[in-house]
Amino acid sequence: MKNLPAERLLLLSMLAACGGTAHAALRPVAEIVDLSLEQLTRITVSSVSRREEAIIEAPASVFLITAEDIRRSGATTLPEVLRLAPNLHVARTDTSQYAISARGGNTNTANNMLVLIDGRTVYTPLFSGVFWDSQNVMLEDIERVEVISGPAGTLWGTNGVNGVINIVTLPAGKTQGALFSGAVGNMERGAAGRIGATLGGAGSYRAYAKYYDRDSHEVASGADARDDAKRWQTGFRMDWDGADTVTFQGDAYGADIGNVSGQRTLSGQNLIARWAGKRDTDSDFRLQAYYDRSEREHLGTFKEKRDTLDIEYQRATTFASQHLVVWGAGYRASRDEIANTPALAFIPARRTLQWGNVFVQDEVALRPDLQATLGVRLETNSYTGVEWLPNARLAWKPAPEHLVWSAISRAVRAPSRLDRDLYVPGMPPYTVLAGNDNFKSEIANVLEVGYRSQLTPSVTLALTAFHHDFHRLRSIELSEAGERILANGITGRTSGLEGWGEYRFTPSWRVSAGFVAMSVKRNVSAGHVDLGGQASLGNDPDFTAMVRSRWEITPRHELDLHWRHASSLPNPAVPGYSVLDGRLGWRISKQLELSLAVQNVFDKRYSEFGPTATRAVFDRAYFVRLAWKL
Repeated sequence: MKNLPAERLLLLSMLAACGGTAHAALRPVAEIVDLSLEQLTRITVSSVSRREEAIIEAPASVFLITAEDIRRSGATTLPEVLRLAPNLHVARTDTSQYAISARGGNTNTANNMLVLIDGRTVYTPLFSGVFWDSQNVMLEDIERVEVISGPAGTLWGTNGVNGVINIVTLPAGKTQGALFSGAVGNMERGAAGRIGATLGGAGSYRAYAKYYDRDSHEVASGADARDDAKRWQTGFRMDWDGADTVTFQGDAYGADIGNVSGQRTLSGQNLIARWAGKRDTDSDFRLQAYYDRSEREHLGTFKEKRDTLDIEYQRATTFASQHLVVWGAGYRASRDEIANTPALAFIPARRTLQWGNVFVQDEVALRPDLQATLGVRLETNSYTGVEWLPNARLAWKPAPEHLVWSAISRAVRAPSRLDRDLYVPGMPPYTVLAGNDNFKSEIANVLEVGYRSQLTPSVTLALTAFHHDFHRLRSIELSEAGERILANGITGRTSGLEGWGEYRFTPSWRVSAGFVAMSVKRNVSAGHVDLGGQASLGNDPDFTAMVRSRWEITPRHELDLHWRHASSLPNPAVPGYSVLDGRLGWRISKQLELSLAVQNVFDKRYSEFGPTATRAVFDRAYFVRLAWKL
């Protein structure tokens, strides 16, 4: 069982431009550097309220990663990009696998973060988490990544318990022309190409293709981790702008990925259609549908085919000058077919799961400096029926560039196939684990208090205190028949403080920093006995921190440094570490950019996550990247 979803890889976004050296990357430095912090705080986010709003006015703990941040990071995968968010714990297991979460509960099968790519929910009903190796994004096409820590179930649904990661790509009209990029280093090689053009007077398109090849690492014993990976992906996006906007986009991919536990192959396709616009000055709408097809085989463990169809409608209306109401409804169906093995089985081997939802949220202006938000979502699922997810928020602006906010929310993680239908081994007697038809939803009641401000023209700051009260968390117990089953026998709490800020020393040099300090407690509920040691609930550091420096040495030369730290992990034990990454960039011309990126500059051998026998040991890694825009 341990190697089941724990095998899931988080191998996303590639390389070549893998850090985002693209259209936005080749803009003159002045376009970025000349932005004041006041202008930067006016950058909008859409994840908090399902509408565009200035980040300074968003009543939630939200961190924004911009396209420029991605380009300057030197990152080669999407998980490495997510390291830029101080409110996330991003832990790497090997070449392709990562564990990613916020506010605790981090495992190789983390199931408490909701992840969206251009509005497409990408979690799998197999274990309520994300197969990151199936979700690849061309980094140079990303407009922004919005990272919410804290529940967002009212607007986004179950599984948004500890946060939401919303990846938003650029419209096709902003990726015109041609881009070619390539990278080579001691651990990876890759290339990517993209072309964009207009479609008549109001339309535009882009198409891309990319490929990468990554080498394997060693485990602590010195043995080969056998975690090499090869992946290709191609895709397109088309946009038509007018009174309304219409978008079609899609991707297809395939990969061969190694692991100490066995080879994995995967492939898939997805297609999104979206129609959005205004019906009058006080009302706008969005209608979206997507289809996702995926196939994966974990050699000797299981093979899965899955088809998912999702459709949702959203409307935002202002009335009586004081109320902004966002409401909507949606439906999703996901059908799987699993080839069981002697190692494990999902019974039944074929199942179609369905979800339906309706939600409404009202933002009420109580007075010019005070706003209240009340919302509720009713969501049905095939396992537990109706779940309700309410939230209430209060936002106060004592001054134009200061926001004090508080929130109370109820979030739910609905059961997955793993919780209800997993049997280990894959044939009777099920001596390791048997399915439990009575597994219920996990519940979190969350209280948050936050402050966000532009303290001076050069300084920004955000702080959030949080307390999560959990009920019915997953445990391993004995059934009346004497079988080991997954049950809801654990309660707990997570409390802490998270914060980040930025200081602009000069127009060409800015430094940002962030941290999370938290306490995680878990207890066995009365009348229950946990046989799993609570290991499945997460392996979390008490403290994480980061500091980033971005310096334009000259109008053509850049130096970027990123120091990150994580304290030790308890189970399985992993020592704490501090690592420095760096990047040196040279704009040879407006069309051509060359950069050198180094991960783990001081070459300290260390590991980040997982059991000692299988987790990779990381050394210094470097690569040279060239991007050419026509």
